[in-house]
Amino acid sequence: MLSLDVRIDRAQRLLRMLEEDAPLLAHRVAELTPEHQESARNHAAQWAAHTRAELDRLRLQQAYWDPNDPTPEPAD
Repeated sequence: MLSLDVRIDRAQRLLRMLEEDAPLLAHRVAELTPEHQESARNHAAQWAAHTRAELDRLRLQQAYWDPNDPTPEPAD
């Protein structure tokens, strides 16, 4: 299992990529029908919302994490 910090970093990176990709997504779906354009935008927005929720959950979990916890973590 990945450490909490790694999971937070990955979620932040995914969210940043989704947000930065919004203008490019509009360009990529420009040739599609309006229904398909809206579907693609909605799908991207749902992924971003899901990632934000996951990031919030991980940050909340991190707030309760005790750095002095002696429980060993698996090696990489």
